[in-house]
Amino acid sequence: MKLGLQLGYWGAQPPHGVGELVAAAEDAGFDAVFTAEAWGSDAFTPLAWWGRETSRIRLGTSIVQMSGRTPTSIAMHALTLDHLSGGRVILGMGVSGPQVVEGWYGQPFAKPLARTREVVDVIRQVLAREAPVTNDGPHHPMPYAGPGAVGLGKPLKSIVHPLRADIPIWLGAEGPKNVAQTAEIADGWIPIFYTPNSAGMYRPWLDEGFARPGARRTREDFEIAATCHLQIVSGAEEKQQVLDGMKPVVALYMGGMGAQEANFHNQVFVRMGYADLAAEVQRLYLGGEKDRAAALVPDELVDDMHIVGTEGEVREKVAAWEETGVTTLMLSFRSPEEVRRVAELLA
Repeated sequence: MKLGLQLGYWGAQPPHGVGELVAAAEDAGFDAVFTAEAWGSDAFTPLAWWGRETSRIRLGTSIVQMSGRTPTSIAMHALTLDHLSGGRVILGMGVSGPQVVEGWYGQPFAKPLARTREVVDVIRQVLAREAPVTNDGPHHPMPYAGPGAVGLGKPLKSIVHPLRADIPIWLGAEGPKNVAQTAEIADGWIPIFYTPNSAGMYRPWLDEGFARPGARRTREDFEIAATCHLQIVSGAEEKQQVLDGMKPVVALYMGGMGAQEANFHNQVFVRMGYADLAAEVQRLYLGGEKDRAAALVPDELVDDMHIVGTEGEVREKVAAWEETGVTTLMLSFRSPEEVRRVAELLA
C-alpha cells in the first residue's frame, strides 16, 4: 500500500510550511501529494507551485469539482501540469453537492451520474487527441448550439499534444450507483469515510461496475485511495484526547456539510448503520448546537474511521486497511518530522 500526503484545501489564509512537508514526503518515499478545493483555494495551482521542487512524487487532485470548469478546461489543466511535472499527474474529480454547485458555481446539480460520465468521456477525448472533441450529451454539448449560440462552434483538437493519453482519472463517489459507475469508467476511487468495517458494504457496488461491459479496470488494477487521520500516540489517554479532538470534524460532515434534505456525507453514515445518530447530529448541528452534536459521536466510530494508536497498533490497523483493498492511504501531517516517522514505521 502506498502513502499519499493530503494537503487538502486552504482555510482563511494559505498554510505555512507546506514546501517542507512536500519535500519530506518525497524524501521519505511517499507515492503522491494531493490537494483539494471547496469554495476558496483551487486544487491545481498549489500542485504546480509546490510540485515544482519535486522530481518523483506524483501530483494528485483530491478532488477537483467538476462544475467549477468545463470538461475541456479540466483537461487543459491536467495536460499542462502533466507536461510540467514529467507525467506525474493524477486527476481526481467529484461532483460536490448542490449547495456548492448551485450556490457557488451557479450551475445546475441535476443528473450527477450522467454529468460525470460526460466529463470523463470529454477529458479522455482531449487526452487521446485522436479526433476533434465532440459530445452529444445534454450536459456538456460540443459544439454548443443552445440558447445564445451564434452557430459558429467548431470541434477542435488540443493544440498541445498531451504527454500521456492515459492520465489516471480517479473519482470521488459515495452512493451505490456512483461507486458502481466509478468502478466502470475510472482508474481509481476516492471514497470518503471508508473504513475497514464499512469495506464490505462497498464491495458489491464495486463488483457491479467491474462486471459491466467495457469496464476500464478490474479489481486487480483499480486504485482505492482512502483518506484518514493517522497519529502515533503514547497510550490510551493520549489516544482518547485525539479521538475527542476529531469528533467536531465528524459532526461537521455528518450534520453540517449540506442541506438537511441533501447531505450526501450524512447518507454515508446512515448506510454504515448510524441512521439514528446521523439524524440527531444533523438536527443539533443545523440548529446551531455544534458542541452537543460533536459530543454524540461515539469513540468507536472515530476509531474506525482513522488510525490512531501506539506504533504497534498503527501497524496493525494499517494492515487491516490494506487487506480491504486500499491501495493508497491519504494522510495529513503537521510537520516533516511526523511525515518521516510514519514513513519509517510503515516502511
